[in-house]
Amino acid sequence: MKNKLHQIFYRIYGHNRPIRTFFSPGRVNLIGEHIDYNGGYVFPTALSIGTYGAIALRDDLQINLYSENFKNQGIISVSLHDLVYRKEHGWANYPKGVILELINQGYSLNQGFDIAIFGDLPNSSGLSSSASIECLIAVMMNDLFHLNIARPTLAVLCKQVENHYIGVNCGIMDQFIIANGIENHGLLLDCQTLAFTPVELYMQDYSIVICNSKVKRGLVDSKYNERRDECERALKVFQNHLSIENLCDMSLVQFETFKDYLNDEILLKRSRHAVTENQRAVAAVKQFQDHNLFAFGQAMNQSHLSLKNDYEVSCDELDVLVELALKNGAIGSRMTGAGFGGCTVNIVKTDTIHSFKEAVLKGYFDRFGIQGEIYEAIASDGTKEIE
Repeated sequence: MKNKLHQIFYRIYGHNRPIRTFFSPGRVNLIGEHIDYNGGYVFPTALSIGTYGAIALRDDLQINLYSENFKNQGIISVSLHDLVYRKEHGWANYPKGVILELINQGYSLNQGFDIAIFGDLPNSSGLSSSASIECLIAVMMNDLFHLNIARPTLAVLCKQVENHYIGVNCGIMDQFIIANGIENHGLLLDCQTLAFTPVELYMQDYSIVICNSKVKRGLVDSKYNERRDECERALKVFQNHLSIENLCDMSLVQFETFKDYLNDEILLKRSRHAVTENQRAVAAVKQFQDHNLFAFGQAMNQSHLSLKNDYEVSCDELDVLVELALKNGAIGSRMTGAGFGGCTVNIVKTDTIHSFKEAVLKGYFDRFGIQGEIYEAIASDGTKEIE
């Protein structure tokens, strides 16, 4: 991949300045969905597929951005002094936002640069291609300009870009796991304190398998921000009776005691998901550490039902993928990511993956006429330079 990226870089820019090459993974979340912004625990892992980037410094203040995944946009050129969001810049707004946030926080970026990007992460799949690009650029800037920013801090910076520059009111999970991932591990992350515990992904004779519905969703245009607002409204009601900062601070007993004060079925369902999913995630990871994969799989199944019925972020395609997975041997299956399309994550016996793929893809195509995709998830390190 490094050689391919260098070929792309030389084809586009045609010069021989020293190039440095980086990789930034995508991520899949095993359990703990839509609770990172509610102060809960999540259990994601970085993936071996993601975004590759080559960068060379320039002698002026111009920034040139090119993505092989968006060839039709060509090179997008901006100045270090003009990084305003422009809708027509599409994907390039993510790098621009990160660079601008670094400058706004007082870091010295005193040279322009040429960047070429190529990603093997499916766009709009729910595997976090946007956070992958953000962390790629952040680590590039950190290393090339010797900014000495700690990885957790870089993750928070990238989240701020997503929230304030891009306009998606996301939580910290995606950027955090992508910046801090550890090969062959998931991270149990407390999204309130950012304390995390690496957990070895000892899968016995099972594997983590991702099913891509090929139904694309854009977070800004979806109901993601609406869900965040609903949770904040529910939190304000509970705060009239409890000293809590986030919905996930509540125990199940506290939720049951004070839920009637909501007087709103929608807010009841949203907050019930947040509280139960947080409890479920913590318990499930403990079961995983105890090598009880079947219990972990059951928790995944319950998570999907909660996301479908209480949080209402699933869709027919994702629900059918879950049904087909469980029918064809998966011991756990759930939607992963923001929802409204994207992917499911599944626990499948390794020696049955081939037959699992055939059966699920056929059943899915027969139902929707969509050719889905299925791939095995391999846990990767976080964003890093390729030596």
